[in-house]
Amino acid sequence: MNRFRLALMAILPLSVIVLGAVIAKALIDSYEEPQPEPVVAQPPVVSVIPAEQVDLTLTVEAEGTVAPRTESQLVPEISGRVVEVSQSLAAGGFFGEGDVLLRIESRVYELGVTRAKAAIEQAKLRLTTERQEAEVARKEWAALGKGEPSPLLFREPQIVEVQSSLAAAQAALAQAEYDLERTVLRAPFAGRVRSKQVDLGQFVQRGVAIATLYSVDVAEVRLPIPNAELEYCNLPLAYRDGSSTGQGPAVKLTARFAGRDHSWQGRIVRTEGEIDPRTRMVNAIAQVQDPYARGRNSSRPPLAVGMFVKAEIRGIRVRNVIRLPRTALHEGDIVFVVDGGSRLRFRPVDVLRREREVVLIRGGIEESEQICVSPLEPAVNGMAVEVLESPVTGSAESGPGEEA
Repeated sequence: MNRFRLALMAILPLSVIVLGAVIAKALIDSYEEPQPEPVVAQPPVVSVIPAEQVDLTLTVEAEGTVAPRTESQLVPEISGRVVEVSQSLAAGGFFGEGDVLLRIESRVYELGVTRAKAAIEQAKLRLTTERQEAEVARKEWAALGKGEPSPLLFREPQIVEVQSSLAAAQAALAQAEYDLERTVLRAPFAGRVRSKQVDLGQFVQRGVAIATLYSVDVAEVRLPIPNAELEYCNLPLAYRDGSSTGQGPAVKLTARFAGRDHSWQGRIVRTEGEIDPRTRMVNAIAQVQDPYARGRNSSRPPLAVGMFVKAEIRGIRVRNVIRLPRTALHEGDIVFVVDGGSRLRFRPVDVLRREREVVLIRGGIEESEQICVSPLEPAVNGMAVEVLESPVTGSAESGPGEEA
C-alpha cells in the first residue's frame, strides 16, 4: 500500500508536465502569422463655395460723439441786477433767434440817456452863442478894424472847442443808448441752453459768462478715420487757394437709445487741418441738418448733443470683385482652390480689402472656381480632398461691403 502511494506520488507530477508539454506543442503548431491589412488614407472632407464676381459700394466705419456746430457763452455787456429770466433760459431749454432770455434793471441806463441828451442840448446852446458872438465880432471888425484879425477875435478856437464838446456829448448819448439796449439779452441764434449760472435778483457783472448756448440747426460729429481706410472713400480736401475736392460722401449715423437703434442721414462736409499725431488718423466732420426735428418717424429721438453714434460713410464703387469669408484667406494671402480632380491648389491672390467677416479679392481667382472654406491642418499643395455634396453658400451676405 505504501509502495503504491509512493509510486502514484511520483507519476502524477510527471503526467501533469507531459500533458502541459503536449498542449503547448499543439498551440504552437496551430499558430498562424497575422497578415497586415493595407492602410487606405482617407482624404479630408472640405466645404467649398463658388467664386462669384460682384459690384459693391464700400463703406467706411467710424465712431464719434455728437456736438453742436455753434456754441457760445451768454455774456452781459453791462452790470446790473437781473429783473427777468425767460423760462427758456434753463438747462435743456429751447429758444428762437432774437428771443429775450434775460433783462437787467434799466433805470440807471435810462438816466444815463437823459444826461447825455441834456449834455447835447447844452453843447448846442453854447455853440449857438459862440457863433453869434463871432458874427458880432466880424461886423465890428468890418466897421472899425484894420490889418489882419486874430482867430481869437472871431472866436474860432471857442467854436472848435464847443463843437468837440457837442461831438463828445453825441457819442456819450450813443453809448448810453447802446448800454440801455444791452439791458435786454436776446438769443443770437435758434438753439438750446447747455447750462446757466444766473437767476432772478442776482447782480451780474460786465464780461462774466452767465449761460452756455448752442445752436440746433446743425449737429456735427467728429469721425476719426484710419489712414488705411482713406482710399475707400472720397473725403473732401481743402487747398490754400480755396478749392476743394468736391462734395463729401453721405454718411449714416446710428445710435442706441432706450433699447432701440435709430438712424440719421448726414454728409461729410470737411476734414480737419491736421492728422492726429497720436493716432495718425484723419478726422472727418459729418453734419446732420435739423437734428432736433421729429421727422417722419415720430418715435425717433432727437440727435442730441453728447450722443455716441456709429457712422457708415458711403465709399467708392468697385466692380468685379470676389467676396469671400475671412476663413478662406490664409497666411501670405493664399486661397485654397479645389480643382476638377478634387485636388487642393494654393493660389496667391490680390486682396483689395480685409473686413471684419469677409475679404474682397480683386485678382488671382477666376469666377466659378471652387474655394475651400474649411480649416485644414496641415494643408499640402496638390493633396486630395473630398468635397461635401452640399457646399456652404452665402458666406458674405453681411458686412460693411453691402451691395448698393
